Amino acid sequence: MTKEELWQAILAQIQFNTSPANFATWFKNTKILLKQEGKIVISVPNHFSKEWLENKYNKTILKIAHSLNENVKEIKYEVPRTGLEVKKERSRITDHYPDEEQLQFEEFKINKISNLNPRYLFENFVVGPFNELPHAAAWAISKNPGTIYNPLFIYGGVGLGKTHLIQAIGNKTVKNFPDKKTKYITSEKFISGVVSSIKNHSIEEFKNNHRKIDVLIIDDIQFLAGKEKTQEEFFHIFNALYEKNKQIILSSDRPPKAISSLEERLRSRFEGGMIADIGFPDYETRMAILKVKSQEKGINLSNDVLEYISSNIKENIRELEGALNRLIAYQKLNNQIPDCQIAKTLLKNIISGPAKMVSPKKIIQTVAEFYDLKEKDLIAASRKKEIVFPRQIAMYILRESLNYSFPFIGRKFGGKDHTTAIHAFEKISREIKENERLFEEVNLIKHRIYSV
Repeated sequence: MTKEELWQAILAQIQFNTSPANFATWFKNTKILLKQEGKIVISVPNHFSKEWLENKYNKTILKIAHSLNENVKEIKYEVPRTGLEVKKERSRITDHYPDEEQLQFEEFKINKISNLNPRYLFENFVVGPFNELPHAAAWAISKNPGTIYNPLFIYGGVGLGKTHLIQAIGNKTVKNFPDKKTKYITSEKFISGVVSSIKNHSIEEFKNNHRKIDVLIIDDIQFLAGKEKTQEEFFHIFNALYEKNKQIILSSDRPPKAISSLEERLRSRFEGGMIADIGFPDYETRMAILKVKSQEKGINLSNDVLEYISSNIKENIRELEGALNRLIAYQKLNNQIPDCQIAKTLLKNIISGPAKMVSPKKIIQTVAEFYDLKEKDLIAASRKKEIVFPRQIAMYILRESLNYSFPFIGRKFGGKDHTTAIHAFEKISREIKENERLFEEVNLIKHRIYSV
């Protein structure tokens, strides 16, 4: 068996047990460079892929290779050197990632037709257990928009990569289907467009323009809540696109059922496609994200520094990148790569550890905002279902997160008896175990509470 045949046989078995999106992400442009004396050297496109395959897939690859050829005892990975590599070792990256100047330029080079940012690609989107499902769905859509998972509704907390992923679909679609009209828009701009069109008596023109779109991507769709006229116009646009098998992609900070003041007919349509959530990245994935970003930005930080950041910033990818940018700024100003001690000093305002406490007011305010209510609604004596349930959530979080006494919690809600707080805590505790969606909803609220 030649080395090419061996590698194809290995890939065939890996592909059988791996999602198409993951397989394309990690095994594209790989091949066997060398096979001799029980050792196989695999060529990989960049250093990040090298480390990911070493840590995540090496045992699987070695097991499959050994089953095909008993002489194989060791697998190594190598990034071929090219003339495109930067001479200085600390800023060396492969042509898979743009250099820092290019990235800074591209950050503002938004495509005027599609509104897409060319930086947001599948190639630099890190896949982990927390986002594997939405990534797989997004990848499938980019291959054949309008035929599966329509609409695609991706939700998750702030800074977890929703915008990156939905724009990656758009950029891939533009590349794969240049004849299709792809458009990315924030919900705020959509709302503004509706308001402006009504004011200028051009609402039909506005709707007709959107009906011509083949792939419509709307970010932060939750902001349509309470905007009755905008929801009505979007409903008609949605139906027109859906009936013509045009792809609709939506993002939100919460699932459709948790979006208050959303018309039931819209909620029903959002739930008619694929709903996928992005959770919080685990430690390994946070490390991988930092290494990708480091390569993109041309900085070679020590593992100690990366481990320090990964261990202390756990729930926000945007904060990870913000921490990295602060270290890059230090390097540029001082011509010195920061060590762990310097990193701790530079990041002390970002990484506040246990000091990042919250008040009962913050919890009540965040819960009220999440359910599109006012703080006074939660504290008042109303027994309306749409108020009672959020109030019970707030009571649960006050007890579960801050361990306040039940009498104290009761007093915070208009002097209610402590038994009311006990009932709320026990009810939500019980339902969270049985209702996965409620569990995710409470986690989203907590993420908002503890986010800066």
